[in-house]
Amino acid sequence: MTERADSRWMGVIDKYYSDNQPLRELLLLHSRLVANKALKVAELHPELGLDRQFVEEASMLHDIGIFLTDAAPIHCKGSYPYICHGYLGSELLVREGLPRHALVAERHTGTGLSLEQILERNLPVPHRDMIPVSLEETVICFADKFFSKTHPEREKSVDEAAASLSRFGEDTLLRFRRWCDMFL
Repeated sequence: MTERADSRWMGVIDKYYSDNQPLRELLLLHSRLVANKALKVAELHPELGLDRQFVEEASMLHDIGIFLTDAAPIHCKGSYPYICHGYLGSELLVREGLPRHALVAERHTGTGLSLEQILERNLPVPHRDMIPVSLEETVICFADKFFSKTHPEREKSVDEAAASLSRFGEDTLLRFRRWCDMFL
Protein backbone atom coordinates (compact mmCIF):
# COMPACT_ATOMS: atom_id res chain seq x y z
CA MET A 1 0.00 0.00 0.00
CA THR A 2 1.41 3.38 -0.89
CA GLU A 3 1.50 6.16 1.67
CA ARG A 4 -0.77 8.26 -0.55
CA ALA A 5 -3.43 5.53 -0.77
CA ASP A 6 -3.11 4.81 2.94
CA SER A 7 -3.63 8.48 3.77
CA ARG A 8 -6.72 8.51 1.53
CA TRP A 9 -8.67 5.95 3.56
CA MET A 10 -7.17 7.08 6.87
CA GLY A 11 -8.33 10.61 6.11
CA VAL A 12 -11.91 9.39 5.76
CA ILE A 13 -11.68 7.42 9.01
CA ASP A 14 -10.08 10.40 10.79
CA LYS A 15 -12.88 12.65 9.59
CA TYR A 16 -15.70 10.53 11.02
CA TYR A 17 -14.04 8.77 13.97
CA SER A 18 -12.05 11.48 15.75
CA ASP A 19 -14.43 11.80 18.71
CA ASN A 20 -14.97 8.12 19.62
CA GLN A 21 -11.59 6.48 20.26
CA PRO A 22 -12.92 3.07 21.36
CA LEU A 23 -15.04 2.77 18.21
CA ARG A 24 -12.19 4.04 16.03
CA GLU A 25 -9.84 1.40 17.45
CA LEU A 26 -12.44 -1.34 16.96
CA LEU A 27 -13.14 -0.21 13.40
CA LEU A 28 -9.45 -0.18 12.54
CA LEU A 29 -8.81 -3.59 14.13
CA HIS A 30 -11.80 -5.25 12.46
CA SER A 31 -11.11 -3.64 9.10
CA ARG A 32 -7.41 -4.61 9.18
CA LEU A 33 -8.34 -8.25 9.92
CA VAL A 34 -10.83 -8.23 7.03
CA ALA A 35 -8.25 -6.60 4.73
CA ASN A 36 -5.59 -9.16 5.65
CA LYS A 37 -7.95 -12.09 4.97
CA ALA A 38 -9.12 -10.57 1.67
CA LEU A 39 -5.51 -9.94 0.63
CA LYS A 40 -4.70 -13.56 1.52
CA VAL A 41 -7.43 -14.67 -0.90
CA ALA A 42 -5.85 -12.45 -3.56
CA GLU A 43 -2.47 -14.02 -2.84
CA LEU A 44 -3.83 -17.58 -2.98
CA HIS A 45 -5.76 -16.90 -6.19
CA PRO A 46 -3.71 -14.73 -8.55
CA GLU A 47 -5.87 -16.07 -11.40
CA LEU A 48 -8.68 -13.84 -10.11
CA GLY A 49 -6.69 -10.73 -11.03
CA LEU A 50 -7.92 -8.80 -8.00
CA ASP A 51 -7.03 -5.14 -7.62
CA ARG A 52 -5.07 -5.57 -4.38
CA GLN A 53 -4.79 -1.86 -3.58
CA PHE A 54 -8.53 -1.43 -3.96
CA VAL A 55 -9.18 -4.57 -1.88
CA GLU A 56 -7.13 -3.13 0.95
CA GLU A 57 -8.65 0.37 0.76
CA ALA A 58 -12.24 -0.86 0.48
CA SER A 59 -11.72 -3.39 3.28
CA MET A 60 -10.54 -0.58 5.53
CA LEU A 61 -13.65 1.46 4.66
CA HIS A 62 -16.37 -1.20 4.35
CA ASP A 63 -17.79 -0.48 7.84
CA ILE A 64 -17.36 3.31 7.78
CA GLY A 65 -21.09 3.79 8.49
CA ILE A 66 -21.24 1.98 11.84
CA PHE A 67 -20.92 5.20 13.86
CA LEU A 68 -24.35 6.22 12.56
CA THR A 69 -26.00 3.17 14.13
CA ASP A 70 -27.24 2.33 17.60
CA ALA A 71 -25.06 -0.56 18.80
CA ALA A 72 -23.94 0.25 22.34
CA PRO A 73 -21.91 -2.97 22.90
CA ILE A 74 -19.49 -1.84 20.20
CA HIS A 75 -19.53 1.89 21.09
CA CYS A 76 -21.88 2.98 18.28
CA LYS A 77 -24.06 5.86 19.47
CA GLY A 78 -26.05 6.70 16.36
CA SER A 79 -29.77 6.46 15.77
CA TYR A 80 -30.16 3.92 12.94
CA PRO A 81 -30.53 0.14 13.28
CA TYR A 82 -27.19 -1.61 12.78
CA ILE A 83 -28.30 -3.27 9.54
CA CYS A 84 -28.35 0.22 7.98
CA HIS A 85 -24.59 0.74 8.35
CA GLY A 86 -23.84 -0.57 4.86
CA TYR A 87 -26.02 1.78 2.85
CA LEU A 88 -25.27 4.68 5.22
CA GLY A 89 -21.55 4.08 4.76
CA SER A 90 -22.11 3.89 1.03
CA GLU A 91 -23.80 7.29 0.98
CA LEU A 92 -20.95 8.74 3.01
CA LEU A 93 -18.29 7.29 0.69
CA VAL A 94 -20.08 8.63 -2.39
CA ARG A 95 -19.99 12.10 -0.79
CA GLU A 96 -16.25 11.57 -0.17
CA GLY A 97 -15.70 10.88 -3.88
CA LEU A 98 -15.22 7.12 -3.47
CA PRO A 99 -18.11 5.58 -5.43
CA ARG A 100 -16.41 2.22 -6.04
CA HIS A 101 -15.61 1.85 -2.33
CA ALA A 102 -19.22 2.82 -1.59
CA LEU A 103 -20.44 -0.27 -3.45
CA VAL A 104 -18.43 -2.49 -1.09
CA ALA A 105 -19.90 -0.76 1.97
CA GLU A 106 -23.44 -1.16 0.64
CA ARG A 107 -23.10 -4.77 -0.49
CA HIS A 108 -21.22 -6.47 2.37
CA THR A 109 -24.06 -7.17 4.86
CA GLY A 110 -24.58 -10.93 5.20
CA THR A 111 -23.54 -12.20 1.79
CA GLY A 112 -25.36 -9.23 0.36
CA LEU A 113 -29.06 -8.46 0.59
CA SER A 114 -31.35 -9.20 -2.30
CA LEU A 115 -34.36 -7.01 -2.97
CA GLU A 116 -36.48 -10.07 -2.22
CA GLN A 117 -34.85 -10.51 1.23
CA ILE A 118 -35.25 -6.81 1.99
CA LEU A 119 -38.95 -6.87 1.13
CA GLU A 120 -39.71 -10.24 2.79
CA ARG A 121 -38.06 -9.20 6.05
CA ASN A 122 -39.21 -5.59 5.84
CA LEU A 123 -35.64 -4.43 6.41
CA PRO A 124 -35.13 -0.70 7.04
CA VAL A 125 -32.85 -0.24 4.03
CA PRO A 126 -33.43 1.07 0.50
CA HIS A 127 -35.41 -1.28 -1.73
CA ARG A 128 -32.77 -2.46 -4.19
CA ASP A 129 -30.42 -5.40 -4.61
CA MET A 130 -27.34 -5.03 -2.43
CA ILE A 131 -25.43 -8.16 -3.41
CA PRO A 132 -21.71 -8.07 -4.30
CA VAL A 133 -21.15 -7.84 -8.03
CA SER A 134 -17.40 -7.48 -8.63
CA LEU A 135 -14.85 -10.03 -7.47
CA GLU A 136 -13.31 -7.43 -5.16
CA GLU A 137 -16.70 -6.74 -3.53
CA THR A 138 -17.27 -10.47 -3.15
CA VAL A 139 -13.87 -11.22 -1.61
CA ILE A 140 -14.22 -8.41 0.93
CA CYS A 141 -17.75 -9.50 1.84
CA PHE A 142 -16.48 -13.08 2.22
CA ALA A 143 -13.52 -12.06 4.41
CA ASP A 144 -15.81 -9.97 6.63
CA LYS A 145 -17.84 -13.07 7.56
CA PHE A 146 -14.90 -14.42 9.59
CA PHE A 147 -14.64 -11.51 12.03
CA SER A 148 -17.16 -10.03 14.43
CA LYS A 149 -16.83 -6.71 16.18
CA THR A 150 -17.95 -8.19 19.50
CA HIS A 151 -15.02 -10.66 19.51
CA PRO A 152 -12.58 -9.03 17.09
CA GLU A 153 -9.54 -10.92 18.31
CA ARG A 154 -10.85 -14.31 17.11
CA GLU A 155 -11.27 -15.54 13.54
CA LYS A 156 -14.35 -17.70 13.04
CA SER A 157 -14.08 -21.10 11.42
CA VAL A 158 -15.99 -21.73 8.20
CA ASP A 159 -18.69 -23.55 10.20
CA GLU A 160 -18.95 -20.72 12.73
CA ALA A 161 -19.22 -18.14 9.94
CA ALA A 162 -21.90 -20.23 8.24
CA ALA A 163 -23.81 -20.58 11.53
CA SER A 164 -23.80 -16.81 12.05
CA LEU A 165 -25.20 -16.38 8.52
CA SER A 166 -27.99 -18.91 8.98
CA ARG A 167 -30.42 -16.22 10.18
CA PHE A 168 -30.28 -14.67 6.71
CA GLY A 169 -31.73 -17.80 5.07
CA GLU A 170 -30.79 -20.63 2.75
CA ASP A 171 -29.80 -18.41 -0.21
CA THR A 172 -27.26 -16.67 1.98
CA LEU A 173 -25.76 -19.95 3.18
CA LEU A 174 -25.55 -21.30 -0.36
CA ARG A 175 -23.80 -18.15 -1.56
CA PHE A 176 -21.31 -18.38 1.34
CA ARG A 177 -20.61 -22.07 0.61
CA ARG A 178 -19.96 -21.22 -3.07
CA TRP A 179 -17.53 -18.53 -1.96
CA CYS A 180 -15.76 -21.04 0.30
CA ASP A 181 -15.29 -23.30 -2.73
CA MET A 182 -13.95 -20.38 -4.77
CA PHE A 183 -11.67 -18.71 -2.24
CA LEU A 184 -10.39 -21.30 0.24
